[in-house]
Amino acid sequence: MKVLMVITSHDQLGNTGRKTGFWLEELAAPYFVFKDSGAEITLASPKGGRPPLDPKSNEPESRTDLTLRFEADAAAEAQLDKTVRLDSVRQEDFDTVFYPGGHGPMWDLAEDKDSAGLIESFIAAGKTIAVVCHSTGALRHVKAPNGKPLVEGKEVTGFTNGEEEDVGLTKVVPFLVEDEMLKLGAVFSKTANWGVHVVKDGLLITGQNPHSSGPAAKALLAALAQQAKSAA
Repeated sequence: MKVLMVITSHDQLGNTGRKTGFWLEELAAPYFVFKDSGAEITLASPKGGRPPLDPKSNEPESRTDLTLRFEADAAAEAQLDKTVRLDSVRQEDFDTVFYPGGHGPMWDLAEDKDSAGLIESFIAAGKTIAVVCHSTGALRHVKAPNGKPLVEGKEVTGFTNGEEEDVGLTKVVPFLVEDEMLKLGAVFSKTANWGVHVVKDGLLITGQNPHSSGPAAKALLAALAQQAKSAA
């Protein structure tokens, strides 16, 4: 099993002067779901190299056993140091792609043509993919094979308006994930703020927030196993 994980390269939180990037739990939890299942993982980002970590995701209240495990894992850290450039990866080389969130993707991956094209190529190839939290925003310009928005008519989840309000960034982010999905014609599904919520609709798996990232990765592996069984 070959898994591609696409991480943001964006480190500025709008014009607040504060730093952002990827959310550590949303990388670490899925990373170990994949690694512990024996998958081969490739990390990619728009700029390549070491992607920026959202400093808030490594404060004591945000740490988990898996974020600590990631930091203590020399191989994982070495991979993170050398993410490959997003424009160099090809769908044909992987079984699936997973997008961890953090606020960074709202600025770069949401507008990145290579990212949109990559997701479109996985869907066109009939491969199940997963995005979580703010990375649901990376679907905003992605088209289905019929040329319509990929999320149109699909049930999806992602970081909710309520959660954005909780962290006080409603006026900072370039758009709200929930509002954007509704505008594109998606059926937006959510649970209580910070609750675990994962939705699968066709080839698309979405997770609501950081705590949903590990469960979304497990749902992705289950879907891929099911697909392999059906193809056998």
